[in-house]
Amino acid sequence: MWVSVRRGIRAIYLVLAVASFVVAIEVALEAFPWTRSISRGLLAYVMDPLRIIFGAIVGYVPKAVFLLVLALVTRWVIKLLAFFFHEVETGAITFTGFEADWARSTYRIVRLAVLAFALVVAYPYLPGSSSGAFKGVSLFLGVMLSLGSTSAIANIIAGYSLIYRRAFKVGDVIQIGQHKGRVTEMRVQVTHIRTLKNEEIVVPNSVVLNSEIVNYSTIARRDGLIYHTTVGIGYEVPWRQVEAMLLRAAERTPGLRAAPPPFVLQTALGDFAVTYELNVYVDGPVNAPRTYSELHKNILDVFNEYGVQIMTPAYEGDPAEPKVVPKERWAEPPARPLAPGD
Repeated sequence: MWVSVRRGIRAIYLVLAVASFVVAIEVALEAFPWTRSISRGLLAYVMDPLRIIFGAIVGYVPKAVFLLVLALVTRWVIKLLAFFFHEVETGAITFTGFEADWARSTYRIVRLAVLAFALVVAYPYLPGSSSGAFKGVSLFLGVMLSLGSTSAIANIIAGYSLIYRRAFKVGDVIQIGQHKGRVTEMRVQVTHIRTLKNEEIVVPNSVVLNSEIVNYSTIARRDGLIYHTTVGIGYEVPWRQVEAMLLRAAERTPGLRAAPPPFVLQTALGDFAVTYELNVYVDGPVNAPRTYSELHKNILDVFNEYGVQIMTPAYEGDPAEPKVVPKERWAEPPARPLAPGD
């Protein structure tokens, strides 16, 4: 309050000083016949601009009142929209086909539309809006904004498109091009990804929108995620034995789901070996490198225990004896014994 009083006193002092200076100049010029004509018009030189300014302010009062009412109404509407979409986000208000995750982004879009509408309504009431200079400056700023923010606007539009596409959300593990990691933040222009090596990658939303997105978390929450690894085993080893050893390696690996159970596929009958693919279920892609490492360790241990060699990619030559498995060896441990008719 004391600062306001001092500023008011200072303003009054300045006005009185200017008025005193003008009166002093006018009295001094009035004292001499050859400057008397100048003194009689001096007061008009000072008062006419003040009169014009005061008249413009008084004439602008109705428009100022309209702008004030428009600002208050716009503010109340935005507050009402904020409350409504907050209730939608928390689940207090629900709509069929409208996700709660969309509430915040939809609120921003609606708020922008309300502000744009209010600005259009208020434009004719702004001071100097009808002048050519005001229109020229507005056009210049609009051109500069459109030329300088092309990529930014593209990223913003892409960001909102990603939200409504429901391709991923914060917390999902995704892969965009060569980048794989957990989504830590979805902003209007960029998406933040934290890799398994604790690296933060910032990807522009326009790049995300135009790239293929692999989401490892969407279905994994309900049905689990399948990890798989392949081994090449020679034709002389019974396939039943290989499958049993791979399943035993899966049983020894911690962090795997018991249901659905692991399964083995024979994916290729190659030139030198049979390619077996072990598939296991996990809850999610949280510890993928560690889980794969443990699974590979157990596969090596099991195959070493039963004396079965995993083929190397080098080829030297065929052995003297053919690589076949006689029927009496079809159920080598740890495979189950053959049932009649197998």
